[in-house]
Amino acid sequence: MNEVLKNIEERRSIRKYKEDMIPKEIIEKIVEAGTYAPSGMGMQSSIIIAITNRSVRDKLSKLNAKIMGREGEDPFYGAPVVIVVLAKKDVPTHVYDGSLVMENLMLAANSLGIGSCWIHRAKEEFETEEGKEILKTLGINPLEYEGIANCILGYKDEEGNLKPRKDNYAYYID
Repeated sequence: MNEVLKNIEERRSIRKYKEDMIPKEIIEKIVEAGTYAPSGMGMQSSIIIAITNRSVRDKLSKLNAKIMGREGEDPFYGAPVVIVVLAKKDVPTHVYDGSLVMENLMLAANSLGIGSCWIHRAKEEFETEEGKEILKTLGINPLEYEGIANCILGYKDEEGNLKPRKDNYAYYID
């Protein structure tokens, strides 16, 4: 089977991770794959923030849990790395652009033996004062960008599940 198609079929969302940190070189390869995602009119409206600093990662986890209404839980499932995808609000395709970056990140991670999962609430995280402060420390204007998603990364401590594909998923017009 074609390696790309095999990678797409085998990727799963992972919700349990080992504590071991991923080497920086692997994180950089995954991030680079995100930069090659298609974008509306080639505008590349997305930006990527790779977080390996434990205190920042934990701060973001607590913020995400609070937004979700589940304080005390870790919505990042113990993953040591969080890659945040944001996109410029004034670009009409920004949500789609950021979503394509997320898919590239997750497929690249899987191809390198790294587990991943899409975690929602990045939009709400970076609308808070705490989230805005994180962006400001990087020189990013929080008024220009919208959080699209968090891509958590780590070594798998479980295998993900695949639900059977639903009937009538695809239609063809010949």
